[in-house]
Amino acid sequence: MGLNLAQKIIKEHLVSGEMVAGKEISIRIDQTLTQDSTGTMAYLQFEAIGIPRVRTKKSVAYIDHNTLQAGFENADDHKYIQTVTSKHGIYFSRPGNGICHQVQLERFGVPGMTLLGSDSHTPTGGGIGMLAIGAGGLDVAVAMGGGPYYLMMPKVCKVNLKGKLAPWVSAKDIILEVLRLLTVKGGVGKVIEYGGEGIKSLTVPERATITNMGAELGATTSVFPSDEVTKEFLRAQGRENDWIELKSDADATYDEVVEIDLGSLEPMAAKPHSPDNIAKISEIGKIKVNQVAIGSCTNSSYMDMMKVSKILKGKTVHPDVSLVIAPGSKQVLTMLAQNGALADMVAAGARILESACGPCIGMGQAPATNAVSLRTFNRNFEGRSGTASAQVYLVSPETAAASAIKGVFTDPRDLGPAVNIEMPKQFIINDNMVVAPAEDASKVEVVRGPNIKPFPINKELTDKVEGKVLIKTGDNITTDHIMPSNAKLLPFRSNVPYLAEFCLTPCDPEFPKRAKENGGGFIVGGANYGQGSSREHAALAPLQLGIKGVIAKSFARIHMANLINSGIIPMTFENEADYDAIDNGDELALEDAIGQIKSGSQLILKNKSKNTEIKVNVALSGRQVEIMLAGGLLNYTRKNG
Repeated sequence: MGLNLAQKIIKEHLVSGEMVAGKEISIRIDQTLTQDSTGTMAYLQFEAIGIPRVRTKKSVAYIDHNTLQAGFENADDHKYIQTVTSKHGIYFSRPGNGICHQVQLERFGVPGMTLLGSDSHTPTGGGIGMLAIGAGGLDVAVAMGGGPYYLMMPKVCKVNLKGKLAPWVSAKDIILEVLRLLTVKGGVGKVIEYGGEGIKSLTVPERATITNMGAELGATTSVFPSDEVTKEFLRAQGRENDWIELKSDADATYDEVVEIDLGSLEPMAAKPHSPDNIAKISEIGKIKVNQVAIGSCTNSSYMDMMKVSKILKGKTVHPDVSLVIAPGSKQVLTMLAQNGALADMVAAGARILESACGPCIGMGQAPATNAVSLRTFNRNFEGRSGTASAQVYLVSPETAAASAIKGVFTDPRDLGPAVNIEMPKQFIINDNMVVAPAEDASKVEVVRGPNIKPFPINKELTDKVEGKVLIKTGDNITTDHIMPSNAKLLPFRSNVPYLAEFCLTPCDPEFPKRAKENGGGFIVGGANYGQGSSREHAALAPLQLGIKGVIAKSFARIHMANLINSGIIPMTFENEADYDAIDNGDELALEDAIGQIKSGSQLILKNKSKNTEIKVNVALSGRQVEIMLAGGLLNYTRKNG
């Protein structure tokens, strides 16, 4: 029986375990990436492990998130990252060089390699045939030290693309259709592999848009074959030697197959407040638009920007619309500047932002009160934009540009003949904003600003784990709920004690105070608890507040891994009806915790307030049991060398 593409790459990198869906495996990691929002913590953890130099083929640290420097905090973090990476063998992408996923795709990604990144949209690399996975910073730190990455062997879902996109329909519409079909929970425990005749018409930037937003499915990663289209992209980047052909075997099998006829798709949008709340533009109607934001790691490629420029050329942005555009990399921005496209955008009334994440992560450009904001981004969670009352829609660059001109939600097909952009035969290549690490580490002094505080480290598991239920949440609680990430809080990513004061405050402003008054306790959550970002701060802040366990209907993959890495017990209800039987303030106790966790996946949790017992499951591998007993991955790694 043949192998599919995901299985081939995993087999090539398999360190331990069997390639059986649901079984724990470990894989060798070739490349890592970090960004400055999660990177400071990752490098603090790497230093704590005590390995002098990275052992990957290439590791890159990017500055792309916290670039709004209203105080000293972000600049201090950037200096720390630049010095610590120079000392330990990591390349440093300076502020202004671009968004990590865009630059990694352009300059460093290699088909067939594995990439682990401390950002949930690391699967963008699947657009050139990488097995690219988002993870918490501690997992990335371990990988930089040469340790394998552990995960449950995923199922593989094939999305078979047939036909060709109609004019004005884009790659963004493809992934929105996948989200409509599978939902934000549909990819959990799966790799999404794209195939079929339809992929031949999709450029690498279009493929990367699709794999990027696979993170919103909850998928482990998404991947395209490496074919002649991939080869042409790498040749244009001066990296043809990095290309290898990668495809599934003719007799490969899949756990699930989804068919999509590209020719039947039309422009779509994700309505507030979830990436899977999908509707056709033609059905939404002429809603008045207040803001349009074009960019992010999903849609900031040269091809996307050129389409936007062509649509805007000779026109003027509607007077009631604020249009901001952020090219994804220095390469993209330079090419737009040289060919006149940037001037066309500016002439039309667009405001040009730096090549960074910016408004996608709430770092500036918060919409007005009750505003309708159309964004080419990947997430539209409530309040993520920086304005709690804003109505954020996720759309393609074509829809965004058309709507910016008209002032209302506009189907780009209304503009007439579609714009046609050719992939460049040669991209402008200038890597002068990437700093190589020092050859002599002894000459590098690591600079630490006053905002960098020690991060919390758990203690070994005790035999009795008890405390009150401090909060009970609903379904689809995101990491933005658990650890808000707005422009005011992002500068404090290296200061967990300060951040903890805002933990879960979007759900309950009194949560941090209550947690401290009670000496910690438990969180009760609904389905898909912890969806969204890879930020391990959503585990570190609860750890800082003394959280001992989280009981939920189900967990998002990365957040569950981060809880385990922090030594916080992630439990799921055996019977979901028991969720309704727990109330805020109930006293819970896990007695003989060490023995129960050692003995199997089902635990008995006592509700002392109601004198009842609740059956919960803890899906831990043998290795994860040891991590939990040690009080987290860092303790486990130190203990096991």
